[in-house]
Amino acid sequence: MNATVADFVLDRLTEWGVRRIFGYPGDGINGFLGALDRAGEKLEFVQARHEEMAAFMATGHAKFTEELGVCLATSGPGAIHLLNGLYDARLDGAPVLALVGQQRRMSLGAEYQQEVDLEGLFSDVAAFVQTCMDASQARHLIDRAARIALDRRCVAAIVFPADVQIERAVASPPRMHGVVLSSAGWTRPIVRPREHDLDQAARVLNAGSRVAILAGQGARGAADELTKVADVLGAGIAKALLGKDILPDDLSFVTGSIGLLGTRPSYELMRGCDTLLIVGSSFPYSEWLPEEGQARCVQIDIDGSALAIRYPVEVPLIGDAQETLRLLLPRLRRNENGSFRSKIEDDVHEWRNTLERRAHAPADPLNPELVAFELSRRLPERCILTADSGSSTVWWAQQIRVRAGMRASLSGGLATMGSAVPYAIAAKLAHPDRPVVAFLGDGAAQMGGLMELATAQRYADRWTEPTFVVCIFNNRDLNMVTWEQRVLAGDPEYPASQTLPDLPYAQIAELIGLKGIRVDDPALLAVALEDAFTCGLPVVVEAVVDPDIPPMPPHVSFEQGANLVQALLRGDPDRSGVLRKTLRAKVGDLITRS
Repeated sequence: MNATVADFVLDRLTEWGVRRIFGYPGDGINGFLGALDRAGEKLEFVQARHEEMAAFMATGHAKFTEELGVCLATSGPGAIHLLNGLYDARLDGAPVLALVGQQRRMSLGAEYQQEVDLEGLFSDVAAFVQTCMDASQARHLIDRAARIALDRRCVAAIVFPADVQIERAVASPPRMHGVVLSSAGWTRPIVRPREHDLDQAARVLNAGSRVAILAGQGARGAADELTKVADVLGAGIAKALLGKDILPDDLSFVTGSIGLLGTRPSYELMRGCDTLLIVGSSFPYSEWLPEEGQARCVQIDIDGSALAIRYPVEVPLIGDAQETLRLLLPRLRRNENGSFRSKIEDDVHEWRNTLERRAHAPADPLNPELVAFELSRRLPERCILTADSGSSTVWWAQQIRVRAGMRASLSGGLATMGSAVPYAIAAKLAHPDRPVVAFLGDGAAQMGGLMELATAQRYADRWTEPTFVVCIFNNRDLNMVTWEQRVLAGDPEYPASQTLPDLPYAQIAELIGLKGIRVDDPALLAVALEDAFTCGLPVVVEAVVDPDIPPMPPHVSFEQGANLVQALLRGDPDRSGVLRKTLRAKVGDLITRS
């Protein structure tokens, strides 16, 4: 049988190292589905339950492998469904390629069924988007899309009309005017700043007596260099949420996450520093950084357009984080005044005590912080962690302590709900020998996570290490928004928008074919988690937690406190529990610090 354009595209993708495509079928991509069948073991097609989930899986694959993630969707509605997952990739800098079907060329422009302007649709989310209108285009479109996505860490999209997919492939176009001859292959360069800029950065850092480091996902792979720089400068290191796994949390000078979901040591670190070194982070919330004029700043980023957009930077360094830090190190002088570093370490020790105390505070029925605290203590070596968006993300950010060798990610820039389970599935398929743990709330579970459990069950027999734990925080409430209503707007909880159906998540997991564990008693929590990690099956842990436990930020402003009081006075339906548990948390923090 003669190879089609779809056959050629799949073969070309394997030359780019692609071994797995995430998607959902539709007649607009029948040419690709037939080609995938003919490809056999060269390419695995992972069938998600929804195109959005397939795009999340492609993003998760890219994040946890540093490879190109690929998703496939049919024309019209299928293509539209991809968008949220693709925006997640775009905002977090994950290289993803979307292959999308389209109506036949002869019907375009006739307002045919499912005809959508796909180039217009993807023009914002994708850095490269083209329609393959001729078989001879396929070669250079795939090569260019893959190279751009990898090089710029961005999204690329190629639209294939249905009739083009089944045309006879043109592997080598004829030698003539207008023909483009491309090739596969790309390697990441090592980018170094100029010597003059490194010298200038060292002068700024050496002049500081109280140095803070903010590290993000762009610093991944530079753990040793970060540690050495922090030791020489007597600095503490705060981590943006996407950089949670770049350094282990058991280091005494690592203050943990920063921002609204961050830690008090990170807040104090930024408040007390006179010099700031930002490495591979585009953390967006400048109110959690030093006040303008308080600190001199050096920033390192591989992307020059990301420099000096969060805080005024005196010396911007365009370069690879590991290489730039390696070149900086010989230029740095040891900070002999250890008082700032000692205070950082004392703050970290105190914070850990605070977290343990918070976790064991009374709740009805379970304290969500206790669930995260106990789960953190049982995380297997080399496990991969994913999180969704919601109040569960706060407990994940604050209570989960990452150790060396672990990986972790979530939807950072987009902060979308629905990503934790598809991320976890992609991670497990890419690394079948590693344990995977997903954190999500009941809102995210109902939004899409529950159905993707069927995807996990379908592919579980491919995993050489069976540990796959999905922890669902069941509080019957869209809890993060509820607290934002109270604290940011001064409005009481609005049950019509916030209350969720109380679904039996553990039972649903059992019906799907997974193991389900429901726990609503603190005395049984440890046993339940031990069972989850030792049973040898994919597991859903349904933790029935108290919605009134406040997701406390590291610092509560007067305005936020006043808004909360106003919300309670306006008749918040949970005002008694909210007031009691918020006061308990705040008073307890003060006692711990005294």
